[in-house]
Amino acid sequence: MRDFKSLAHTRWDCKYHVVFIPKRRRKLIYGKLRKGLGEIFHELANRKECRIEEGHLMADHVPICISIPPKYSVSSVVGYLKGKSAITIARRFKGKQRNFAGEHFWARGYYVSTVGLDEEMVREYIRNQEQEDVRRDQLALGV
Repeated sequence: MRDFKSLAHTRWDCKYHVVFIPKRRRKLIYGKLRKGLGEIFHELANRKECRIEEGHLMADHVPICISIPPKYSVSSVVGYLKGKSAITIARRFKGKQRNFAGEHFWARGYYVSTVGLDEEMVREYIRNQEQEDVRRDQLALGV
């Protein structure tokens, strides 16, 4: 049985596979930032009544499986997560009190796909993303 959620007049199960990257796909997500960023994303998602079902912070990208109520658009939620997390990163990890104009942490775009009935396959892909990247790197190097 699927895990349906309810709003006042709606029963829903809307899950999306979302991937976004730091500006210029730099490998910036490591150390203290990596430890704190997961907590930040979960807190921001809860504020929008969303739930991060699965996620893994890679050095150069963030793949997540997120459940978003139908009253919110995917773009508004992803924009909220990226915008507010960039402000939090600037305050907590870069020592700035304000996120000054022109200073961006995340690249402009993102990838999104509906999960539908392939949810378990998407969750497995997200869990094993790091091992897959290592395997691909080793194949490219000819090791």
